[in-house]
Amino acid sequence: MKTPTLTVSDILKRKHFEHVEVAAGHNGLNRTVKWVHVVEVAKIHHLLNGKELILSTGVGWKENRELFRSFVEQLINCDASGLCIEIGMHTPSVPQEVIDLANAHHFPIILFLKEVPFVEITQDIHTYLINQHYEIISGLESYSQQLNKKLLSMDHYSEILKLLHHYSGHQVVFKINGREVEIFPKYSKTFKEEQLIVDDNAASKKRVATQPIQFLGNEYAELSIVSTGKEISEFDLLILDRTATALAQHLLRDLYVDEKKRVEENEWLKSWLEGEHPIENVFSYLAEYGAEPNPKGGTVLVVRFKSSMKQCSNLDMIYFKMLCRTIFEQQGFSTFPVDFHSSIVFIMINNREMKTWKSRMKIGLNSLLESDYIQKKKLPQFVVGVGKFIENVSHMDKSYRTALETIKIQHHLGGRANSCFYEDLHIYRIISLIHKYNDLYEVVMEYLEPVLQYDEKYNGNLLETLKVYLACNGSKKETAQRLFVVRQTLYHRIQKLESLLGEDFMNPEKRLAIEFMIKAYEYLQSQSMENKYVQHDRLRRL
Repeated sequence: MKTPTLTVSDILKRKHFEHVEVAAGHNGLNRTVKWVHVVEVAKIHHLLNGKELILSTGVGWKENRELFRSFVEQLINCDASGLCIEIGMHTPSVPQEVIDLANAHHFPIILFLKEVPFVEITQDIHTYLINQHYEIISGLESYSQQLNKKLLSMDHYSEILKLLHHYSGHQVVFKINGREVEIFPKYSKTFKEEQLIVDDNAASKKRVATQPIQFLGNEYAELSIVSTGKEISEFDLLILDRTATALAQHLLRDLYVDEKKRVEENEWLKSWLEGEHPIENVFSYLAEYGAEPNPKGGTVLVVRFKSSMKQCSNLDMIYFKMLCRTIFEQQGFSTFPVDFHSSIVFIMINNREMKTWKSRMKIGLNSLLESDYIQKKKLPQFVVGVGKFIENVSHMDKSYRTALETIKIQHHLGGRANSCFYEDLHIYRIISLIHKYNDLYEVVMEYLEPVLQYDEKYNGNLLETLKVYLACNGSKKETAQRLFVVRQTLYHRIQKLESLLGEDFMNPEKRLAIEFMIKAYEYLQSQSMENKYVQHDRLRRL
């Protein structure tokens, strides 16, 4: 469809423009005109919105060259389309400096060599523009109807791209995050490089318009039109916006259907998490879903909800999984969600360099937690655990077990957990292992019981002093500063620690054991507080 526009060059062909001369700005005659104003004042910058053609007799500046130049500068700065001056008593000629200024900015200055009726000119052009706007609305309505028909019948979004090209006449560029750019119609590589690259230079010439396509507050794709001829028009922008909305609906529907299909395969994925599938079967599954044929390892991410998921609809959970999939695919992971009773487990297949997997995973997690969907939706609170990175993707059971262990440690530590990555928990992994197979409390008491009893009996602060003293590597000055006590008080506490733990408590091996037991004691304390909370919650419900 031919896009309706009106340029300065078009206006020069209309009635009352038979006797004119283009004094300056010949290279700007393709400027778009949206309205016509008659102006006879020198200060105009606050009255214009851009794309106006100005008619004037010059009475506002008469023969004052400075005012004339200032007037033209204002028009240029306001993005006016051009200036038409009636040569006569008020403006016998145009100064050369004004002509040079207009030429430098490709700003048309047109001279009426004979007296013309400004009222008839504005009436003629405004009538044309109003009819043009009606044509735009009619064209947009027709385009919208065809879009709706396509959405109901088409199999692939390429049909929408073809329709946009047909109506606008411009090149169409479409990019889904993580995929190659799609260009319609297809041309040679040389043509693409020379004409269709969406860069700052093209945008500055107003030859490119771009519309992002967003899902749940995150940008999923980008749609652009690129003109190699005239400027992008208002009609082009309107149909681009309608097309982006239609594409978003189609892509969201496809993602939703795809997500529902994944739900049906939940059992197969659970078996994968149990390590029951050989590498050949895993590769076949990945190939079926378009993942990288040679994955570079992977990990398991567990999202454990703190309360019942019953308050959330199935739609909420599907949207949540779609959001996770969209975010982590942008970071180079193919995601395969598995539903459990109170958790959603994501098998994350890495498609990029292994050495960057953790930094990319952190970016994805931050994007998830800061997304509008998570911030605004009333989803149950959840904790996240990322398991050990596994190079052989058929052994995801190992990563799954460590992800569950990460959730367990975070559950015990509460707010003191400094990471959701298994590999960052270090000593707590050892503590959890000992606690699983031994009476950890008994082992802790062998080392710390004298200090704990002293603090309880005298309301002392020896355990905290011991913890800080060890963290400061035995520096008395730094320890006193961090505890906000005088040196003499600290010396007295250290003497008491020596009497309770032995004078050798700072010897390397014993010191290492004591530091370990302090961490284990904090782990047990967190667990004890959690048990009390659970008991209190049960009593409250009864």
